[in-house]
Amino acid sequence: MGDESHANPKRAFLLPALLSMTAGAVDVISFLAFGGLFAAHITGNLVILAAHYITGRFGEIGPLLSVPVFVLVIGVITAVFVRKPISVIRRALLVLQAVLVVFFLGFSVRFGPFADPNTAMAVFVGMLGVAAMATQSALVRLALPGVPATVVLTTNVTQLTIDLARLARGYDAPDDLAQVQRRTSVTLVSVLGFGLGVVAGAILEIHFGLWSLILPGSIALIAIPLAESIGTGVSDCEIHHPVDHGPR
Repeated sequence: MGDESHANPKRAFLLPALLSMTAGAVDVISFLAFGGLFAAHITGNLVILAAHYITGRFGEIGPLLSVPVFVLVIGVITAVFVRKPISVIRRALLVLQAVLVVFFLGFSVRFGPFADPNTAMAVFVGMLGVAAMATQSALVRLALPGVPATVVLTTNVTQLTIDLARLARGYDAPDDLAQVQRRTSVTLVSVLGFGLGVVAGAILEIHFGLWSLILPGSIALIAIPLAESIGTGVSDCEIHHPVDHGPR
């Protein structure tokens, strides 16, 4: 059993930042190129679906399938990896996520752009993006204890605001304040990373179309060796009890 207790706490913030950037870029690119499909912010597809039936705009099949595909991928991953050591889960899911993002890029460039997001190929390619983000969500829950969600902003912004208010009041015990400070730092880099990914992804998609997926693909590949070098600060022998597997 490996021991990752000597992880560098400063460098450890890089991984959630990179994962958040990946999700932000994938989300905005999929939205712009696949008829309003949110690959990361899955519950947003319910809004898109309602907008489609009211206005006739946006895609229909992709948003409809995104939630069950997201849940199915997380369910399968959990069943396969739930009792594996953290380092094994982290490495395997980072590789799987990177492979899915690269396939998302490859199929998008080969068969896109998609004038009709409801075609079979457009839906299939869009679901590759959803599967990649589901894998990232499972990765954070199963193998990155203490790291906030990296595929959405709402939950993180809420937690960040609460923690900043607690730090400003300063009523907590010193140990509690130290924990709040650490959580604030990692949540902040996740929020900033997601925002940076969204801005960069949108700019690149406007200028380069589906080739813009090279950005999240490259970041996902970089995250693999980075995770190996920084560890997570938890023991390999920790038993996992996943929480909140559903889409956010």
